[in-house]
Amino acid sequence: MKIKRFFASDIRQALRQVRETLGSDAVILSNKKVDGGIELVAAIDYDAAAFAPPPPSPAKPALTTLRPSRPQRRDNPAAGEMASGVASVSQLKEQVVPKVEWSQDPVLVEMRQEMKALRRMMETELSGLSWREMGDHNPETRDLFRKLMGLAISPDICTQLVDAVADATSADQAWRKALYYLATRIETVGDDLLEQGGVFALIGPTGVGKTTTVAKLAARFALRHGTHQVALISTDNYRIGAQEQLNTYARILDVPVRSAGTREELAVALNGLTGKRLILIDTAGMSQRDVRLSEQLALLDVAGQGVRSFLTLSAATDYSSLEQAISAFGAAKPEACILTKVDEAGSLGGALSALIHQALPLAFVADGQKVPEDLHLARSHTLVSKAVACSTGGGEYSDEYLALALGGARANAHG
Repeated sequence: MKIKRFFASDIRQALRQVRETLGSDAVILSNKKVDGGIELVAAIDYDAAAFAPPPPSPAKPALTTLRPSRPQRRDNPAAGEMASGVASVSQLKEQVVPKVEWSQDPVLVEMRQEMKALRRMMETELSGLSWREMGDHNPETRDLFRKLMGLAISPDICTQLVDAVADATSADQAWRKALYYLATRIETVGDDLLEQGGVFALIGPTGVGKTTTVAKLAARFALRHGTHQVALISTDNYRIGAQEQLNTYARILDVPVRSAGTREELAVALNGLTGKRLILIDTAGMSQRDVRLSEQLALLDVAGQGVRSFLTLSAATDYSSLEQAISAFGAAKPEACILTKVDEAGSLGGALSALIHQALPLAFVADGQKVPEDLHLARSHTLVSKAVACSTGGGEYSDEYLALALGGARANAHG
């Protein structure tokens, strides 16, 4: 390889000297400003492999490699020292064209915002038009929609129920048929899940009454099959006094209780209780947004033990939080739901809507603190009757709100 140093007053003069001396295939190894002008180091007859950059990391996007035009020998040590400055004369003209982000153009952003505002305005106007048209042509249908909304049922389910009873001959018949169809949408399971025994874990958010529900289920089973057939396990190492509360219930019921903080400890506890027909596991209550939730649910995955789960939810929780909880705890694949605090709920429509949307069966309903009296098998018609008993009749909703609810439900149905 032939390397030569050039001095000139400016870059043009230096490049002209390089071309005249070494030819157009020369490679610029380095350039820097010096007193009186600029200094270039150029080479010809070089080895391309000596200047090849290391392969890019898989985790980072590969950069464009500037490759020299002619190979040369590998025996010149000076090549390694100047490798960082390798670039051909023709390649110095190449530039990376920045990508224009048209989506951030101020005009387009403003247009997008105006279109969204226009769409909202049109949806509002169309919703109001549909509501007024329903009142003009089918006042009974509008009154039925208002009454169903008074149950706090989600608007889409209310719309489906209204459409299902369109052939009703009177307002009273339409109301009764709508409630009947609502009950048929609520899936329930019988007592077989618990009667046949097994290992059941109660999972769910904080404060929904899992520990009390465990005691109610244990007492219900013990009354039928004897206390020697029941055992309890606590995995709640987060809440202060959680295990003491379960121990108190265990002493009252005269059933054994174990504690497990890890998957291995849970496996040992289950192996020690193999003679029991029913084993109930009380888990730690966690928010659906808690980062430790997956760890808590993974603790129940004990190979060969067949741990099944009940999702425990409070009827006093709002609809959106219930849907989020069902989705978050769905990783444990709960077989059914236990709805607690029915006596404290201002309405049951939100809970029923969440169960219907998520297609989660309902096994038991709890409506008090008494053990085991305040635990009942889930009956869909009974729940609908309770929902009607604590409904507002839709009187608290304005026509504007109901119009928007009707329009949103129909838009989702056709979307």
